[in-house]
Amino acid sequence: MLERHLQVLRMVIENEPIGIVKMSNETGYPHHKVRYSLRVLEEENLIEPSSQGAITTERTHEFVDELDEKLDDTVEKLGSMRIDDAAEVEN
Repeated sequence: MLERHLQVLRMVIENEPIGIVKMSNETGYPHHKVRYSLRVLEEENLIEPSSQGAITTERTHEFVDELDEKLDDTVEKLGSMRIDDAAEVEN
């Protein structure tokens, strides 16, 4: 579900304004799932409706920057936890 929400958010960022039908056609997700993701993103103030379709808000880019930073930190932490790297160092 999170992956779908982020995919829908990415589509809004890249194609705003964009409607449910176009998102559904391009992602293959049913209309009701796209609509649900849009509702979740709207509740988080990451998008807002317009007469032409969903558009980003002032909060969108700040959220994306924070998310990218957190993902980078997580990837780094996970990388440092790899056991096979430790075994290679010891050999």
